Amino acid sequence: MKELVNYILQFGNLNQQQIDLILSKAQEREIRKEDYFSEAGKVSVEVGFILEGILRVCYYNNKGEEITKYFIDENNLVVDLESFDNNICSSAYVQAVTDCKMIVFSKKDWQELLNTIIGWDTIVHKIISKALMQKVARRSPLVSEDATTRYLSFMEMFPNVINRVPLSYLASYLGITQSSLSRIRKNIR
Repeated sequence: MKELVNYILQFGNLNQQQIDLILSKAQEREIRKEDYFSEAGKVSVEVGFILEGILRVCYYNNKGEEITKYFIDENNLVVDLESFDNNICSSAYVQAVTDCKMIVFSKKDWQELLNTIIGWDTIVHKIISKALMQKVARRSPLVSEDATTRYLSFMEMFPNVINRVPLSYLASYLGITQSSLSRIRKNIR
């Protein structure tokens, strides 16, 4: 749980009583590889923090093809924010790529933290802002770069993810076929 506390304290100060309250609401959970943390068509009702493992956010396009939007690895929060905040059905899946250990907060407990801890909403806002900036930074190069450059950028940005995700998910994220990805990897070696 110290990983969660260290993560939160990057975004603001809390006293020990506030930290203890947060930890009292936290529940540890394991999610098996390929199981879902949240699903399209359902309302997202939990916020998670990844201790070990990798999750991916994915959806199905109008041709029925599975598209990986992005990966989330250790020491990051995970939530389908639009679904969670607005109580609407999600349009994406959050799926475990590897076996995962997480700390999870129910919507009720998360709301209680927001109502009880002064400054918690500011900390949460800073976490969300950082995550959105990271999301934009990850996606922007995918629009303008060629496939090899996208792969090399991914390797540079996510060195601890690249060898832990299936090639099919990585190819989907990069917007290329799996055979193209295999060719790129072979040419780089």
